[in-house]
Formats: sequence, structure tokens, C-alpha cells
Amino acid sequence: MRIGLVIYGSLDTLSGGYLYDRKLVAHLRDAGDDVKIISIPWRNYVAHLADNFSTSLLRRLTGSRFDVLIQDELNHPSLFWLNRRLRPHPPPSPLERGDSSFPPRRKARMGSFPPIISIVHHLKSSEKRAAWKNKLYNIPERAYLQSVDGFIFNSQTTRGVVKNEIGKLPSNVVAYPAGNRLIPQINEAKIKARAKEDAPLRIAFLGSVIPRKNLHTLLDALSQLCPKSYQLSIIGGLDVEPNYVQKNYQQVKKLDLEKQVHFLGALHDENLKSALRESHILALPSSYEGFGIAYLEGMGYGLPAIGSTDGAAHEIITHGKDGFLVHPEDADNLTKYLKDLSLNREKLIQMSLAARERYLAHPTWEESAARIREFLKIFTAKTRRT
Repeated sequence: MRIGLVIYGSLDTLSGGYLYDRKLVAHLRDAGDDVKIISIPWRNYVAHLADNFSTSLLRRLTGSRFDVLIQDELNHPSLFWLNRRLRPHPPPSPLERGDSSFPPRRKARMGSFPPIISIVHHLKSSEKRAAWKNKLYNIPERAYLQSVDGFIFNSQTTRGVVKNEIGKLPSNVVAYPAGNRLIPQINEAKIKARAKEDAPLRIAFLGSVIPRKNLHTLLDALSQLCPKSYQLSIIGGLDVEPNYVQKNYQQVKKLDLEKQVHFLGALHDENLKSALRESHILALPSSYEGFGIAYLEGMGYGLPAIGSTDGAAHEIITHGKDGFLVHPEDADNLTKYLKDLSLNREKLIQMSLAARERYLAHPTWEESAARIREFLKIFTAKTRRT
């Protein structure tokens, strides 16, 4: 297959969404497919809206003969109207005469331009912010969702959110992200020994330090614990939202947590493996996660995960078994769960082993990417018959 992939910036960007795209591209290329990356420069949201009227971007999208064009939904501000410009006057298609797998409103679009498939990690309008702002973001985002011919979803939760937005969905597949990127090397004996150590509870926060990840809630929760009972390692990029990072530095100082809280920044794989191997628990009480790869990566090292009741964390974490689910701003319950695992090391062992089992039962990156490739092959075969 000849495949185009539209992204912002570089495919090597450090985030769960870009990791997903990167793993998919690697699998497709290994399988013999020709994948071309179409990168749109990062700018602000308003500037991205102007991309819809860019003749140069239009030429880049129409200048290659793709069998299918994949777009990361993150790019919706640049594409919500441009997608309609790609096929302004599509010719009649046999799809209009009865292929029920394509909803009627999309049949007329399947003309000379290849099918457009969107990878949806989570919707911008699902993030926590003022309601009026989300209403504004929802206008171009909803228009974008209605402009594509199929979807790749990272979770059932994301699929449900999009369905609520646009109604009946076109052809789609749910392919979960995986946690085996780091190939965790740890066994039951090591997990048990780690939990039994006479040492403070070592907590890992894994993710870019941005408001959506709710580090401030975790810090509030830790301030209610005995200072000698824990250590927190904050692992993730510090350059995405520098103002928010500065607020967290100030919060750490104000709460007198400087001896317990350590900002490590983004770590390369070997250092990340070491940090997770030595931790006891992963805490990431995000306001919203479309999936949450960090939870699985931690579970691979036997770390019970604390995630949010909002979003898709419940598809990974079974509350009370291999982790806990808390309301994004519920510092009190977060404190309760951390204290419980700090004091009850037998419970920590049970939950750690359950977390490892949950990880082992989850699909690998290869399995998920293969699922997407089969979806693309079937999808393109339908359009070629026209």
C-alpha cells in the first residue's frame, strides 16, 4: 500500500500519541508498505486554522498517489475545511448504490481522492477547560470528524466520544496502544523484594508536565503524607508548558516538598527503564486520557497505577486490583490510596503482581499495528473495487 500520514512537526516527538503513530509507521514499512510523512509545522491554533486555505498544503496532499491518507486527529484545526477542498466535485461511485459499510453522507466523497482515515487519540474538546472554550474548539473539531471516511481509535472510550459527536460512525477499528516498548525485564521475586524493602514508597509520575496531567493534584495529595514515607520522581518533558512547570516548582517550594520531589525531565529508554524498575507505584491523575500508555508501561514493571475516573483509564486499571481510579481533583482519596500502599506492603505486593499480569494480557504494539494494517487493506480494497 502507498500510504500518507499527516502529522504536526516530527514523528519523533515525545508523547503517547506520537509513539502510537511511530509504531504504526514502523510496522507498515516493515510489512513492505510505502509510507510518506506529510509534516505541518507547529504553530498556534489560529495559525493552524489558516492552513485550510493553504494552496501549498493542498498541493502536497494531492501531489502524491496514495492508496489511503491517514491523518492524526491532532491536526484537525489544519484540515477541517481542507479535507472538503480535496474532493470538491467527486464523480458518482458504486458506493453510492449500496455499500452499506459507508454511511450515506460519506458515499459521495469517495471519488478520485483516496480514502481519508483519522487516528483519534482523544478530542481536544474533551480536555478540561472553560465550557465556552470547548464549545469553540468543538466547532472545527466536529467538522473535521465529519470530513473523513474512517477512523482508527485508541480505545473504546475514544470511539464512544466520537460517536456521540457525529452519530453513526463510518468504518472504524479500535487498536489499543501497548506497553511493551521498553521490554520490561522483571520477575515476581524482584517485585516482591522491592515492595518489602524498608524504604519510602517510590512513586513515579510519567508524562509531560502539562495541566492535563494534573501534577498539582498529586503534589497536594503528597503534602498530606508523612514526609519520610515517600519519594516522587517526575519523569517527562518540562518544555511543553513552561508556565505550568513553573507553577509546580513554586507549589513544591510552598508545600516544603523539595526533599521528596525530584523533577527528572524526559528520560531516554535505559534511564527510564531503571527509574520504573526501582519504583513502587505509578501515579498519573490526569484530567483526561484518551488511553494512557504510561499506565501500561508502569504495569510492565509491576507498578500499580493510579489514574483518573475521566477518560479511558478504566479500560486499563481495575480499581482496587491493579491500581486505583480517582476523580482528577480528588487529592484526599489520592492521599488515602498512597498511604495505604505505603503502610500495607503485602497489599502492595498483591497489586503489583496483578499489575504485571494485566500488562502481560494486553496486546503488543505488533498485534495492534497488524490489526490496523488489516483494516487499511480491507478499506482500500473496497474503494479499489469502485
